[in-house]
Amino acid sequence: MMTQSDLDLKETALKEDLKFYFMNPCEKYRARRQIPWKLALQILKILMVTTQLIFFGLSNQLVVSFKEENTVAFKHLFLKGYSGIDEDDYSCSIYTQQDAYDSIFYVINQYRHLKNISLGTLGYEHEESGLKICKQQYKRGSMLPSNDTLNIDVSIETECILLKPEELAGKKAELKLNSSFFSLEFYRLIQIEISFKLKGIALQTIHARELPDCYAFQNTITFNNRAHSGKIKIYFDSDTDIQECKDWHIFNSVLQKNAQYILVFDGFVILSCLASLILCTRSIVLAWRLQKRFVNFFLEKYKRRVCYADRLEFLNGWYVLVIISDVMTIIGSILKMEIKAKNLTSYDVCSILLGTSTLFVWVGVIRYLGYFQTYNVLILTMQASLPKVLRFCCCAGMIYLGYTFCGWIVLGPYHEKFEDLNTVAECLFSLVNGDDMFATFAQIQQKSSLVWMFSRVYLYSFISLFIYMILSLFIALITDSYDTIKKYQQSGFPVTDLHEFLKDHSSAGYRKDRSSFPFICCCRRQQSDDNLILIN
Repeated sequence: MMTQSDLDLKETALKEDLKFYFMNPCEKYRARRQIPWKLALQILKILMVTTQLIFFGLSNQLVVSFKEENTVAFKHLFLKGYSGIDEDDYSCSIYTQQDAYDSIFYVINQYRHLKNISLGTLGYEHEESGLKICKQQYKRGSMLPSNDTLNIDVSIETECILLKPEELAGKKAELKLNSSFFSLEFYRLIQIEISFKLKGIALQTIHARELPDCYAFQNTITFNNRAHSGKIKIYFDSDTDIQECKDWHIFNSVLQKNAQYILVFDGFVILSCLASLILCTRSIVLAWRLQKRFVNFFLEKYKRRVCYADRLEFLNGWYVLVIISDVMTIIGSILKMEIKAKNLTSYDVCSILLGTSTLFVWVGVIRYLGYFQTYNVLILTMQASLPKVLRFCCCAGMIYLGYTFCGWIVLGPYHEKFEDLNTVAECLFSLVNGDDMFATFAQIQQKSSLVWMFSRVYLYSFISLFIYMILSLFIALITDSYDTIKKYQQSGFPVTDLHEFLKDHSSAGYRKDRSSFPFICCCRRQQSDDNLILIN
């Protein structure tokens, strides 16, 4: 059995360690001269990660612009009569049989003379590739609309033909182009799909002192006749793949030196994030050990367990956020270095990792603002209101889903914003925020008086319910949490076992030489703020 004096010594040591653990970095420095390495490293990391993201964003901007400009160029090259503006989710449309034949042969002719007419650095993929044309149609049938008679086999058959570049340049092309494949029976025709692959090199990156990328463009032109409504919609889709240039020689040392400098900078970012990861992981492990000491001592002395809320005080969520951010930054930086060295082309994965990690880094800055009572109100209000807000959103979400399904099934045939579930959800969310209200009311087609009346009841009830009631209740929840936090700051926060355990412990030994360090006086906490010490 432990004597009373040993128990008192153990309690004093535990209280000192707990008091020190919940201090901010400036107070820890004054107490034990412990240099705030994590604070300095986080500030340095913010600057480095943001700079790295800006460099990568500028490089990625060149990639995006090259893809978009080539897609526009392809539409003008291969779509006959393209106006420069897409009609809807499709590029353009045709209405006569002759226009259909002209559009198909226009694509073939443009592909044949691509090298002579294109302004870009484009070429065919290789000798075995070419222009692949596939048509889908019903197997057989006959149709007499004037007699209201129909006899058709709905089984779908697909027939394809491949036109290679060298064939198009010779006389064999005429035989294939005059074959029965191009004799179309439009009442059976479902769609025609023309696909071809082109290669290109982005030279604009040289002006930004970067090595050029090689691109592969998988282009697909679809003549969609599924509706058989007399209108064939033409879709153009270009899937761009960035590939490693197999054999390149650039006779300019500036480009390679610039790439090496950026690779070295990325290396320093990885080292700083690795150091931050180690320090934050160490802090979490030490906090877990301290929590275990406190729980065991409390059980030994007071014969009862520590509540769950007090245990959570030892889990610093900011450290977890920093660790996640560091892991994502390290992985993203490695991918960025490989992309820079032209060994990988995973721009999208790298963008997600670096963008999310930078978001977490800047969100983590709020932790240091929380050392000041004025700024700490925001953090405490968010922390207090989050559980109530989540429960409220679950209830409101049920009503929102009900309106989404109802609008989709009833208004879908009469309103373009209600054609599919995703569009309906986006439309209703914009209405909640007061956006595009009049257009949503005005665009409903008045073909059915019953549906038109239903649309008015539907929209008026949704807007009234969500803007005037649900949104107001949502704001009231946050306001209530804010008022509660302000009241706690004035009269004191609820006392838990951990607060009570540390209440009588004096920290006079930690407050000596206060006047020796005026440059960190901004981080000092007043005596009246001691009741905030346990808020992470």
